Amino acid sequence: MIVLTGPLASPQMLDALGLEGTAVPMTGRLYGGAKAGIVADGWPVFCAGPEPLAAVAVDWQPALCRYAEIMDLSPIPLDGREVLGVTLADDDACANVGAQRDGTGDWPAEYGAAMARALLALDPARPASAIRARLPRIGDWVAARMRAEREEQAVIGPAAEKAGGARFEILDRSEPYAHFFAVEDVRLRHRLYSGGWSEVLERAVFVSGDAVVVLPWDPVRDRVMLIDQFRVAPALRGDREPWLYEAVAGRIDQLEAPKDAARREAQEEAGVALGQLIPAPHHYASPGATAEMLYLYIGIADLPDGSEGLGGLEAEAEDIRSHLVERAELERMLRQGKIRNGPLLVLALWLQAEADRMRKEYTLG
Repeated sequence: MIVLTGPLASPQMLDALGLEGTAVPMTGRLYGGAKAGIVADGWPVFCAGPEPLAAVAVDWQPALCRYAEIMDLSPIPLDGREVLGVTLADDDACANVGAQRDGTGDWPAEYGAAMARALLALDPARPASAIRARLPRIGDWVAARMRAEREEQAVIGPAAEKAGGARFEILDRSEPYAHFFAVEDVRLRHRLYSGGWSEVLERAVFVSGDAVVVLPWDPVRDRVMLIDQFRVAPALRGDREPWLYEAVAGRIDQLEAPKDAARREAQEEAGVALGQLIPAPHHYASPGATAEMLYLYIGIADLPDGSEGLGGLEAEAEDIRSHLVERAELERMLRQGKIRNGPLLVLALWLQAEADRMRKEYTLG
């Protein structure tokens, strides 16, 4: 028997871990914990106190054991019971806990539970430490799948034979490669326009989570900011020029909105503060092989002379140079084939088509 408390005792986590338990009395004070189950060290800290805490006594189950191992989460002794889901602070830290905040109220229960399900679905033979090291990337993928579930799309494929029927079925799923990114092997079938089901298909999908791409545009000076950086894929292809002109781009972090990611990346890569963000066509760049959804924006910005330079995060090995480019020159670059980055092509063409309308509707304010 083990007592779960904090986010681990939430109904969402109990359901994700396949646990049933009995509520037990427990008191104390928690602080932190807003990223419990999202990062390995995100669990709340327990200090003694009179406040009632949610706590559930459950039997140890294989799923709970595996999850605790991945999260490097160990039981702690409290009032003669073994408690899981919190860490302990020393007495000095607890003496100052009044200045700390209980973050469990901000804990994203739906996302935390989805993370638990995703972790338990991975190959049980994979070392827990290897999975733990990839938690940020796994979290990006979980967030992308949740984002896709929330987005409404018009149905254009074959309709199911009856309401609620499956339009495709995944028969088997594995992850033979997982490092910075991952590859999923799948066996599946889907409904055909002619009726019935396709044969069983074997496919591989490159998994990376979603990304944001933003083109800073100064509608007053009518110029944009481009960046360039080294890209390993063109280099491996043998491209004689693996430095590409691009728009600002980057991964959407866990629990981050695409627009927030666009603003963050513009600061990190180009030192630009964005004003209004105008959605451009969001799209899959290569849906036959990659699950990455690209969220595209035109970002209103103040781009005076001298605002270009070097940027990027050293911690991410980024070496980025930015360029101020007049919109007329951007059009010439398009016609001359100097832009070979797909998302930048889309944004440049979108800007050319919509600039007059956007200049009337958006300002630098």
